[in-house]
Amino acid sequence: MSKLIIKKLVLLHIFCFTLLVTISPISNAEDMSKEQKLHGISMHGTLKYEKNFTHFTYSSPKAPKGGTINLGVLGAFTNMNPLNIRGGSAAGVRGYIYESLLARALDEPFSLYGLIAEKIDLPEDRSSITFYINQNAKFSDGKKITIEDVIFSHKLLKENGRPNHRTYYSKVSKIERIGKEAVKFTFKPSADGKIDREMPLIMGLMPILPKHIMNKELFREANLKAPIGSGPYTITQIDPGKQIIYKHNPNHWAKDLPVNKGRYNFNQIKFTYYRDANSMFEAFKKGLHDIQYENDPGKWSKSYNFNAIKDGRVLKKEFELKIPSGMSALVFNTRRLIFKDQNIRKALIALFNFEGINRQLYHGLYTRTKSYFDRSNLASTGKQVDQIEETILGEPFKTNYPNLWKGDYKLPINRSSNISRRNIRKAIKLFKEAGYKLVDGKMVNQSTNQPFQFEIMTVTKSQEALLLSYIENLKLIGVKAVVRQVDTTQYQKRKASFDFDMIQNNWAGSLSPGNEQLFRWSAKQASTEGSYNFAGIENPAIDKAIDALLAARDQKTFTSSVRSLDRLLLAGDYVIPLFHLKGQWLAHRAYLNHPKTPSFYGTLLDFWWDKRIESKN
Repeated sequence: MSKLIIKKLVLLHIFCFTLLVTISPISNAEDMSKEQKLHGISMHGTLKYEKNFTHFTYSSPKAPKGGTINLGVLGAFTNMNPLNIRGGSAAGVRGYIYESLLARALDEPFSLYGLIAEKIDLPEDRSSITFYINQNAKFSDGKKITIEDVIFSHKLLKENGRPNHRTYYSKVSKIERIGKEAVKFTFKPSADGKIDREMPLIMGLMPILPKHIMNKELFREANLKAPIGSGPYTITQIDPGKQIIYKHNPNHWAKDLPVNKGRYNFNQIKFTYYRDANSMFEAFKKGLHDIQYENDPGKWSKSYNFNAIKDGRVLKKEFELKIPSGMSALVFNTRRLIFKDQNIRKALIALFNFEGINRQLYHGLYTRTKSYFDRSNLASTGKQVDQIEETILGEPFKTNYPNLWKGDYKLPINRSSNISRRNIRKAIKLFKEAGYKLVDGKMVNQSTNQPFQFEIMTVTKSQEALLLSYIENLKLIGVKAVVRQVDTTQYQKRKASFDFDMIQNNWAGSLSPGNEQLFRWSAKQASTEGSYNFAGIENPAIDKAIDALLAARDQKTFTSSVRSLDRLLLAGDYVIPLFHLKGQWLAHRAYLNHPKTPSFYGTLLDFWWDKRIESKN
């Protein structure tokens, strides 16, 4: 995820789409003789699993196969292609239909192992990567996967995929065919000659599409046709916006690979869509779907006491998480004039009463999020800037943000259910410094006499209690905010085009943050429709920090670079940080079972099975 020191050079050099990728003729295999074929690749450090491993430790390789699992999904869908931005895409397509060259291990920060590509070649400087295609790999229609499919997928995604695909895959400078079974990608250096060391792994996760079926026109449109890929399932039924049914492919070419042992155990997976969270929860209580994830402490404390739980037909569980919490937040769209001034953003942050909301709405079960990498060693909170960070942040940061430099970042605190007078006075003072004053109970611009007001766009009613509580505090200083609930399709469209004042968003956490950080925070992505830079951040220092973490060659440099990025994001006051849970909460039908060893991400449904099938065997 890089973007370098000199903004214009970086934008020109890394993201330039006018440079053509060269596809070279077949190369002499002897050129690769100095490189060793590997069974996997890790971003930092060594691989956990050795060459002849049989399965991931968080899987149960003897799990029985069969049965149906019913899953609930919130919202709707208008598109069966998750790789473009044409409307909301259907659940499951990316994981169950399209496979990648390599598969990710979910009990390591960022490591990949053989899937469509059974082996790889990787030079020490990571300036290129060569994938050797598994000769057994094929699409569900029986067509063999070839290097032509790989080259085709790269070109299609680079030119027509989501903004992150276009960004990542444009970093490839050359493609070479190595014999008849391998393809080599060579990467462009950045403006200062550095190679993005995550790119080999990014290419390993590239989904492979069937050249004999797919074309640019079909790919770019929003459609409801069942796609064909090489994954473990095919689609048997599509009820637009309401339901999708997947059926396991008994001839799945990769079912016996180590990365898939104990995985994809259900014969059928059914996704049913619900318009709101309450409807989905009531459907779960009635037995209409089998697993219910829960993020609402109020519900978790009070609502999971229905008869099926009391008599043991439904089990309530909590699983440990070993990944950063990510950032769940109310996001300021700084493209909007009203949020340009950082004093305004600071004032609005001061008026969010986490302690009162947590106590009144969530039974005190949430933890306030104080870092973009909270719940992990990557967080900057509690850690003073080290020498590596000093070179990234520079002396002015130390002067301007002494608390962040020391790792002593604090959000405004309230000791009671009501917002403190101290925070109210602080907010009024900050608004005054931004050119506003209180007139007849309204906060107005001193130059234009326009009242300060904004809209919070939402898609679910479950957010209302939180937002209305916040809005009441804003009224105390004459600020007017309204909640605007829109349907899922409109929400996704407006969100993708940055047509909002404020939204609630969650950026998921990772122990190996990389190129996705560019997609979230870089200046280039601030103007790219469909990116996740919802705040509209354009900060060269942040781009520099992202570039540093991408170029890091060891764990210490990487960790320090991530902490620098964390400090800079916190310093910008781009969001109102919300809160997170310490673990993963869910309830499930008692006839389902799962591996005893969780991954870093908690329990994973792909590795569950039906105990009733187990007893029959």
